[in-house]
Amino acid sequence: MTQNISIADRTKALAIRIVKACSFLDEKPGVCRTLSKQLLRSGTSIGANVREAQSAQSNKDFLSKLEIALKEERETEYWIEILIESELVEKNQFNPLLEETKEIGKILVSSTRKIKDKVNSKLSQ
Repeated sequence: MTQNISIADRTKALAIRIVKACSFLDEKPGVCRTLSKQLLRSGTSIGANVREAQSAQSNKDFLSKLEIALKEERETEYWIEILIESELVEKNQFNPLLEETKEIGKILVSSTRKIKDKVNSKLSQ
């Protein structure tokens, strides 16, 4: 993905990839279906919270929504790692999804830090 794409668009694209990955996992028997549901919840929640942040009523509200998105990103990363490391999926198929999830996490960390700095500087004025 290029760096010109907004975080909202990028998280939406990730959610679509997650939905497709979960459709694939749902076709497998057993534990894959259970993990698929976990991955689907967290992976689609990232973008939903980023989208919700766009309508935030304050910097504090905006920060709160982005922090929730970051928590969901970390959970998504965890479920993908579990799928790969337990060899339920092919690493080469799911690794690009894991890498994009991590990149989004880095963006969210950077964004939340900037907003925290902004909020803290207003408090100290």
